[in-house]
Amino acid sequence: MAASRGVGKHGFVREHGLLTGEQEEAGRRTAALIEKHGLRTVRMIWVDQHGSARCKFMSAPDYLASLENGIDFSGALLSMDSANNVFVQAFAADGDLDIPELTGFPDMVLVPDPATFRVLPWADRTGWVLTDAYFSNGKPVPLDARRLLRGQVEAAAELGYDYVSGLEVEFYILRRDSDRIELAEGGWPPPPPKVSLIEHGYQYLSETRLAGINHVVQRLRDAFIDMDLPLRSIEDEWGPGQLEITFDPMVGLESADAMILFRTAAKQLAHEMGMHATFMARPGLPNMFSSGWHLHESLRSRETGENVFTSDDENHSLSPVARSFVAGLLEHAVPMTLFAAPTINAYKRFKPYSFAPDRAVWAEENRGSMIRVQGEPFERGAHIENRVGEPGANPYFYLAANIAAGLDGIRRELTPPPLSGADPYAEDAPRLPTSLWEAVEALEKDDFFPGVFGEGFVKFLTRMKRNEINRFLGEVTDWEMREYFEFF
Repeated sequence: MAASRGVGKHGFVREHGLLTGEQEEAGRRTAALIEKHGLRTVRMIWVDQHGSARCKFMSAPDYLASLENGIDFSGALLSMDSANNVFVQAFAADGDLDIPELTGFPDMVLVPDPATFRVLPWADRTGWVLTDAYFSNGKPVPLDARRLLRGQVEAAAELGYDYVSGLEVEFYILRRDSDRIELAEGGWPPPPPKVSLIEHGYQYLSETRLAGINHVVQRLRDAFIDMDLPLRSIEDEWGPGQLEITFDPMVGLESADAMILFRTAAKQLAHEMGMHATFMARPGLPNMFSSGWHLHESLRSRETGENVFTSDDENHSLSPVARSFVAGLLEHAVPMTLFAAPTINAYKRFKPYSFAPDRAVWAEENRGSMIRVQGEPFERGAHIENRVGEPGANPYFYLAANIAAGLDGIRRELTPPPLSGADPYAEDAPRLPTSLWEAVEALEKDDFFPGVFGEGFVKFLTRMKRNEINRFLGEVTDWEMREYFEFF
């Protein structure tokens, strides 16, 4: 049947050995799910360099065929910045990215990872699955986000560790004031939607505030649980309509995959309810407070299953392995910032005494530090929290950079600097970038991440971000009009 569907390249998956035995078994389970739920559509998702879910809605039989053949998918997306502006020289040799297979804006072949298959509770008879990208010659696409993280997960495994991480993400839900899109609003990118508040803010962790939007909270809760996402909590944050959602720890790629599904669900369910969910770090609206993404992480022994961050020394809250992991994070913090905070807007969040870090320091239970230690000696759940990230970051890049930096600290047996005192913002420590262009420059000057991720990947990312920066700097802003238009 697969060949007759006319999808992908006949026998591509088996020819190149692209699914493991476990994935093939998961594929058979998805076939059973399709039959059980009468699914008619499967959304086949590829996560691009921005962490955005790109997709084809495939018929259920063609999804099943893709388990053998893959599906064709435009590789032109790799040439586009966050507003879908092409930032390379169109139709240059090697895609202008030094990758021969990208000459001429060719198709990639997407191969589903059936272990990520979900039935979407809000979409009629619809499944959802993540994919990995390959060229037609069977080579993996070197810029594929899941591939980058998988490489670091495997690097941890080679050292005897499983990477364990938990999500803590803040975002806003606002009321969408109109569904009408005027002709003048079809821009590239379009203007932001007109919104208003769904609830008051600035009563942190208020039951009353959260109960005021219980209809929204319940829809999100039910969707996450129905899709087997390990929901831990839904909380009222500081800002009006700002929520914080946390998930229990996951292993390997699972947290990054969950982040994509979580953002997808939140935005689509909000839209169904006449609302708008935004993961923008600092919305330019009155009375808005910044949103962050705090990444909780540790390592687990593949041999014993025990948390190797647990300290057996009453004088230390973390084990020697964990302290070396932290040392690696701090040493590479400045060039690593671009992976955690990849937008111009993210740097409006990094202000002194703002609950967001401004320098590379670590501390025990202090929310002003970049790395917050959570745990005490002998505590089995001891872990660290990286507070740099923005909620719109590409989760695969963010996690991969953390693993790479931490493993470097372990391999070199680095010792971290002394723990911060009461005020992390007063410490004499390397300052984090204060703008996207500073972050790009720091990564361009770095030797470590090009060595781990490849020079081509780092060149690709920084070049794309410079295009975004140049577009921003070319705009005349409201600030400039207020400052100069009347005065001069």
